[in-house]
Amino acid sequence: MENKVPKRIANTIINALKGGVVPRVGLEYITVGRTQEINAFLHDIAIIADGGATFRFIVGKYGSGKSFLLQTIRNYAAAKGFVVVDADLSPERRFAGTKGQGLATYRELVRNMSVKSKPDGGALPLILEKWISGIQSEVAEGGGAPGTSAFNEEVEKRIFKVTNELEGMINGFEFAKALVAYWRAYQVDDAAVKSNVLKWFRGEYASKKEAKDELDINFIVTDETWYDFLKIFATFMVNAGYQGILVMVDELVNVFKISHKVSRENNYEKLLTMYNDALQGKAKHIGFLMGCTPQCVEDRYRGIFSYEALRSRLAEGHFATEDMKDLSAPIVRLQMLNQEEVYILVEKLRDIHASLYGYVSTLTHDDLVYFLNVEYNRVGAESHITPREIIRDFIELVGIIHQNPERSVAEILGSNSFQMAKGGLIDEEDVSDDFVGFEL
Repeated sequence: MENKVPKRIANTIINALKGGVVPRVGLEYITVGRTQEINAFLHDIAIIADGGATFRFIVGKYGSGKSFLLQTIRNYAAAKGFVVVDADLSPERRFAGTKGQGLATYRELVRNMSVKSKPDGGALPLILEKWISGIQSEVAEGGGAPGTSAFNEEVEKRIFKVTNELEGMINGFEFAKALVAYWRAYQVDDAAVKSNVLKWFRGEYASKKEAKDELDINFIVTDETWYDFLKIFATFMVNAGYQGILVMVDELVNVFKISHKVSRENNYEKLLTMYNDALQGKAKHIGFLMGCTPQCVEDRYRGIFSYEALRSRLAEGHFATEDMKDLSAPIVRLQMLNQEEVYILVEKLRDIHASLYGYVSTLTHDDLVYFLNVEYNRVGAESHITPREIIRDFIELVGIIHQNPERSVAEILGSNSFQMAKGGLIDEEDVSDDFVGFEL
């Protein structure tokens, strides 16, 4: 391979894809296609860094690569100095609910808070410590002597300058008060108070009284206020040296599945608020990426388009087609990878598997074409086969070939595979050397 994949990353890639999930690392080694979509999202990231806000829906069928694309953007954003928070919706996690479902989503987002140096979540303590130590370094560079009262006063003065900017925001006063509490606990190395502040930021206090008793803050994050806190976090992160915050929420189908109409519409109302804030300039340094299926958007009875205020804002115009997409629109629809792109992907996976297990692959170009023709000629494949299924089948195939080198691809794929491959959806001439090595 041109770029040898480290064994740790190769192992993560193979095991994750075999299990039908998207790996959190190493996506740059297996990304094919999606150039236009990724460029559109990188443009969004530049807007967020410049103080703007963006909102997008990524719409694709199950297995179309929606989660893969979200994870790719997540990695790009973190590498460019953003804080990324992500969550999958579920029956227990929504945008709004009568049983704390909105707060549960907020808790999941903060729990999964990630930065480049801590990509697996739980980055809030690191961010706060880095912010304080950064201010201390600035004061020291200005001639302050660490440990002196004058030094601490100057640090506190700069911390208050940041918190004063936040106080003008909705619920910003309480947020600023918590930051000051963290700073004072940091000064005296009070681990208990620091832990309580983190607990407060994560929305884990059950009552105002509990927060008042432990932190002297007569306020807690609730189902009604959690979104405001994301906007405050975005402003704070910029003051802490980051580019902004990217909020990624997948599995919006769980809103579509809500049977109670009023509950469903309450969720769409919260979505509308986020969308309006982003496009009207009411939010800064924040971007939203929402992953969902076509039905979740288009269904006029339960989908996003059942909520007229959203439908009128999100419906496509008259000129966009599958071949001519407007990638500046709020809805980005993912088409399945084409057969040439899938060929390139399985070729990459063949080489990564061989690199991981330390062998020279015997799978040839003809073998890969044979495998793909069998996959694409299965009954129902034309409308139902997805890259996820092909990838899982292929990783199983290379594993079996590696462990049974005396067997041919045709033998492993079964007695009827020759007839299926003869159907030839893929012409070998179409998968020419021009495609091999195509990358983003």
